[in-house]
Amino acid sequence: MARAARQVEQIPVPEADALEGFAHPRLTSHIFGHAAAEGALADAFASGRLHHAWLITGAEGIGKATLAYRFARFLLSEKADRSEVPGNLECSVSGRGTRQVASLSHPGLLVIRRPYDLKEKRFKASITIEEVRRLRDFLGHKSGNDGWRVVIVDPVDELNTNAANALLKSLEEPPARCVFLLVTSEPGRLLPTIRSRCRRLQLNPLGNEDLERALKGAFAGAEGVESPGQQEWQRLMGLSGGSVRRFLALATKDGASLSRRIDQLFDGLNMARGAQTNWVEVHALADELGGVAALQKFETFYELLTSRISKIVKARAMNDLGGADGQLAARLINPERVASWAELWETIVRDKALVLALNLDRKAFILETVARLDQAAAR
Repeated sequence: MARAARQVEQIPVPEADALEGFAHPRLTSHIFGHAAAEGALADAFASGRLHHAWLITGAEGIGKATLAYRFARFLLSEKADRSEVPGNLECSVSGRGTRQVASLSHPGLLVIRRPYDLKEKRFKASITIEEVRRLRDFLGHKSGNDGWRVVIVDPVDELNTNAANALLKSLEEPPARCVFLLVTSEPGRLLPTIRSRCRRLQLNPLGNEDLERALKGAFAGAEGVESPGQQEWQRLMGLSGGSVRRFLALATKDGASLSRRIDQLFDGLNMARGAQTNWVEVHALADELGGVAALQKFETFYELLTSRISKIVKARAMNDLGGADGQLAARLINPERVASWAELWETIVRDKALVLALNLDRKAFILETVARLDQAAAR
C-alpha cells in the first residue's frame, strides 16, 4: 500500500514591518490623506515618463508602505483591472495582480527588508547584502509580456553599508520598465548618491478625519483586537501625531500608560536643580519591559521616548518654546547643547536596534537610557 504524502507544516515567518494583530500594509486596499502623492505617481505613469526610482518619505506609520504596495499593485495588474480615473491607483480587489501582490507571489515584485533568522528566532540587525543580491537574478530576467517590475525596499535606511552600495549600482543602471520604491522615515541616513537618483515623494502626517477613517479600517480588519472607547480614542488621537501605526501600538500595547510614565520620567529631569529621577520607578519599568513577553511594549516605549526627545530637540533648535514640548525643551536643554541632545537621540535609536537584533539585556538598556537622560539634563 502506498504511503500517504507527508504533510509539511508551514510555519509563518514574522514580518518586521507588520504590527501584531493588524493587516500588513500590502493588504490594505484603501489609502487616506495622500491624494496628492497618489496623483503624482498616477500622473507620472500616465505621462509615459515614469521615473525609475522614488523615495517615499515621511513620519513612521502614516501610509508610506501602503502607498508603495498600492502603486505596485497598479503597475503589476492587467489594464482591465486598473482604475481609469485620472490621478487614481485603484485596482480590482479580485484581480490577479492584487492577489499576487498580497501573497508576495507576483514574479514582477521583489520586496527587500530585514530578514528573519529562523534558527536564532530574531530579525537581522539590518538589511544585509545577501538580500540586495537577490536583485541580480530578479533584474536579469525579463518580465513576461513586457510587463513592469517593482522593487520595494522598506525601510531603505536599514540597509547596511555593503547593501546600500549594492543597491546603488542597480539604481545607476536600471533596466527598462523597472521601478524602485524606497520607503524611509529617515532619509538623512541614506547615502547622498542614493537620494540623488530618486524622485522624492514626501508624505505628511494624517489629519484627524483621514486618521479616523484609516483607523476604523485597521480595526475592522484586525484579529482579536478591540477598538478603544471614545474617551481613550480621543486621548490616543492626540498622542498619535497623525500616525496610524503609533495609534494602533498605543491602543494595543499599553501605550497610553507608557506615555504617562514617560511624562513622569521627564518631569523628574531638571537642568536647574539637578536630576530628580525616581530610580525605584525606573527599575520597576525596566523589570516590566525587560521580560520575554514584553517585546512589543518595549518597542512602543522606545518609540514614544525617542519621539519625545526628537520633539523637544526640534523645539529648542527652532526656539519654539510656547507649547508643552517647547516648555520642556526650555527647561531641559541649554541652547548650546542642542547638538548633544540630537546625538543622544541618535545613540538611543541605534543602540535600541542593536539590543533587538542581538537579543541583548533590555532591562540593562532601559537603565542605561535613563542614566544618559539624567546626565544630559544635569549639564
